[in-house]
Amino acid sequence: MREKPSLLRIPIALTIAGSDSGGGAGLQADLKTFSANGVYGASVVTAVTAQNTLTVAAVHEIPSDIVAAQIKTVLDDLDVDAIKIGMLFSHDIIAAVVKALENSKIPVVLDPVMIAKSGDALLQDEAVSALKSLLLPKVDLLTPNLPEAARLLGVEEAGSIHEMKQQAGALLMLGPKAVLLKGGHGTGLTCTDILFCRGQEFVQLDAPRQNTKNTHGTGCTYSAAIAAELAKGKSMELSVRNAHAYLQNAIINADQLSIGSGHGPVHHFHNLWAN
Repeated sequence: MREKPSLLRIPIALTIAGSDSGGGAGLQADLKTFSANGVYGASVVTAVTAQNTLTVAAVHEIPSDIVAAQIKTVLDDLDVDAIKIGMLFSHDIIAAVVKALENSKIPVVLDPVMIAKSGDALLQDEAVSALKSLLLPKVDLLTPNLPEAARLLGVEEAGSIHEMKQQAGALLMLGPKAVLLKGGHGTGLTCTDILFCRGQEFVQLDAPRQNTKNTHGTGCTYSAAIAAELAKGKSMELSVRNAHAYLQNAIINADQLSIGSGHGPVHHFHNLWAN
């Protein structure tokens, strides 16, 4: 009798996010990123968007009890190693996610999705306070871009590395264990991200700014890649560094793809697909 092959223990990451029907952002980008980085992906849908590379035409919120049921069902069966949270849309969904994860010890990466690349709102105004008070104190890493950080803090966008460090420190005071403030919305030839972990020094990550319009889903992809690395057992700093390198290559190779006529996606599978 032939012996059965030994089973592989594959790291598992869960994304709790909205669906992007165009496939470039949201949970579709997260699942692609998990797969590209050798991690099995599970998903919880918080909202369904009618979306392409040009616009978000409509948003349908998933009932909060269904969101909670999805989380419970996945965690009851799968040995999830890391969780990435993206679009939550409403106060009720935020509250449901917090309650569903209240006894979890799984590391959580929160990408505070507020505005789509097209400029459409993906988080209701009244949900911002719930995000700050209910969820931020529960997460291991918060990954806002410059506009999101400014909105969370009620200040102007950071215009320098010094201001980015100040805002990262202020965000850390809201409760997360670490903050990654992303500089993709900044200007200049260099794109700078600031990582600030509680009790540690600032870490600055620099990369040449790429001349491409195909940057749809960069925030989703970045946070999902970090979650994938955490699922493999890497430290927070190493997870962020590895994810930063992966994202830069996904952006550099984005123009190899011809997807839509607006802001196309980054190339999640740049290491796997032939040119």
